[in-house]
Amino acid sequence: MKNSPIDEYINKLPADRKSAMEVLRKTILDNLPKGFSEVISYGMIGYVVPHSKYPNGYHCDPSLPLPFMSIASQKNFIAVYHMGIYGDPKLLEWFTKEYSKYSKTKPDMGKSCIRFKKIDQIPYKLIGELAKKITVDKWIKLYESNLK
Repeated sequence: MKNSPIDEYINKLPADRKSAMEVLRKTILDNLPKGFSEVISYGMIGYVVPHSKYPNGYHCDPSLPLPFMSIASQKNFIAVYHMGIYGDPKLLEWFTKEYSKYSKTKPDMGKSCIRFKKIDQIPYKLIGELAKKITVDKWIKLYESNLK
């Protein structure tokens, strides 16, 4: 049986990163609402709204499906990218408040990026909760409202 591009991505990682990414991937897949598709997008593992559900695709490149969430092993950290926390201030507020229950430090974040420099401090349960917060339909509606 041939490995999928996602398996290939994970198998190329160092052992510690591979294990963390496998757990992170499983956590997301176990919690992500139905309708999202798992793909390799922008060189990372991505969770997108397929063209079959949202034919318009991503406004930056309509040939690409609408991105929602991604995970990546970067040079100095593992990253979770979640477009919902970028597009919904209430969700960002919820996440940062909940994060304090899992860590004594503030989350290391960019606009949609959550960086984990210490692999043993990834709050998998919290990432699972975050993954299930937005359905495909809710994400499309939020995306379109932020585009205007």
